[in-house]
Amino acid sequence: MFLADCQARLAFDLMSNTWNAVVIWSLRHGPRRPGDLRTRIGGISPKVLTETLRRLEANGLVTRQSYAQAPPRVEYELTDLGRTLLEPIGTLGEWAFDHADEVMAAQDETPERS
Repeated sequence: MFLADCQARLAFDLMSNTWNAVVIWSLRHGPRRPGDLRTRIGGISPKVLTETLRRLEANGLVTRQSYAQAPPRVEYELTDLGRTLLEPIGTLGEWAFDHADEVMAAQDETPERS
C-alpha cells in the first residue's frame, strides 16, 4: 500500500513529472548548460526547463554551478543521488521501447469515455 507518507510515493512523485526523468537522463554524460539541454531534449520551453531544474535541485538530484563571466554562464550536473536514478530510468526506457506498440494498440482499442 502506498500511503501518503510512504517513501516509495516520494520516488513515484519525482518520476511522475514528464520532464524530471528526461532532464536527468540528458545530464547523464556530465554538466550541461540550459541551452544545450533544450537542444538535446527538444520540445521543452525555457520556462519549463527552468522549473524542472529548480525542482530537481530542490530535491538534491542536480547541482547548479554559476560562473562569473561575461556573459554569465550556468551549468547543471547530476549529484551522486541523481545518478542513482539513471539505472531505473534506463530500465523504464527499455520497457517503453519494448512495449510501446502494445500500449498504443491498447489505447487505440479503448473507446473514449465522456
